[in-house]
Amino acid sequence: MAELKIRSKDPESLKRIIQSALSERLQSIKAGIKRTEERLQEFETKYNLSTPEFITRFNNDELAHSFDFDEWLGESKMLTHLQKTKESIENIYFVD
Repeated sequence: MAELKIRSKDPESLKRIIQSALSERLQSIKAGIKRTEERLQEFETKYNLSTPEFITRFNNDELAHSFDFDEWLGESKMLTHLQKTKESIENIYFVD
């Protein structure tokens, strides 16, 4: 695990600022995950396919190309990105 050192004349204040920024970013990421999951659910309901099944079938050229499918793929990739970012933020710890 990597460790980052930051020097400041007021380390407690800096710590609070960083913690607040990380907290705000985490809340934003969680809201993005919720919106993305809702959007994926809309596609799954509309096409009666789970997202993993859709991706498999799309990648195997079993489905005709459409704008919806482009969006669906994009939302799926966005969810993966948001989940990784969320995990990264949640694994940040302050050491003394």
